[in-house]
Amino acid sequence: MSEATKKNKYNAPALDKGLDIIELLSLHADRLSQGDIARALNRSQSEIYRMLTTLVQRGYIERSADNDLYALTLKMFALSQRHPPVQRLLEVAGPKVRKLTRKAWQSCHMGMESNGDIVVVASVESPGNWSLALRVGTVIGLGNTGTGRVLAAFRSDDDIDDLLDRHRLAIGEPAIDRVQFLEHVARIRETGYERMPSATLVGVTNLVYPVFDRLGRAITVVNCPYLERIDQLDVPDIDQVHEMYQALAKELTAFYCGTSSQETTQHPGGVIDV
Repeated sequence: MSEATKKNKYNAPALDKGLDIIELLSLHADRLSQGDIARALNRSQSEIYRMLTTLVQRGYIERSADNDLYALTLKMFALSQRHPPVQRLLEVAGPKVRKLTRKAWQSCHMGMESNGDIVVVASVESPGNWSLALRVGTVIGLGNTGTGRVLAAFRSDDDIDDLLDRHRLAIGEPAIDRVQFLEHVARIRETGYERMPSATLVGVTNLVYPVFDRLGRAITVVNCPYLERIDQLDVPDIDQVHEMYQALAKELTAFYCGTSSQETTQHPGGVIDV
């Protein structure tokens, strides 16, 4: 049986329509009418009415009493809070990172931004005798680390300015030259990742890859402080390690239902002007 045949056999049209409505309403701060929704999704008003009635009864959307306009309720938000997304992401990432470090023979850590600080939130050492690993909870630099620069690169210019204003220099971090920093993050935006000698330690090459949320922001990064071995142990080279960790970041982005800032996503019904 072909993949297309399987897809047609197991699809659920009613569920698709309901999800299309929820996704469409999530794109609009203002309420939409039944006609607006039907036109945007290229559906008849009768089939949209049945879906709207069910979604209202289940509490996912609400209908205003005075003008029959529809909007999302907070039920989806409430459901999401039962499984904190970032915590769940790190729980999923842990086993994957441990497996990959054994394959790559390189350490790995993950970092996030918290109130202007860049914090290590997960860390796994290389399985070999030699490794470089940062302790969980360590606060590292924004301007002189691959983690900080990649986290900054994939956010809006206004958010970067706010981050620079709120950031407190970490231990050993030099003052940040804004012009140079912005030029650096612009290069990262173009390549999609960071790969360059460490600005904190000699002999280390930073391989840093963003994990995106649905808005194209880097919510965390996968960072491999690559150490080149010159003995007889046969381990993956830097290009192979690059491919491994880049693939991991993409896998975690997919788990988070994220999209890179270079990609353009459209709702099946498009964004309408009402």
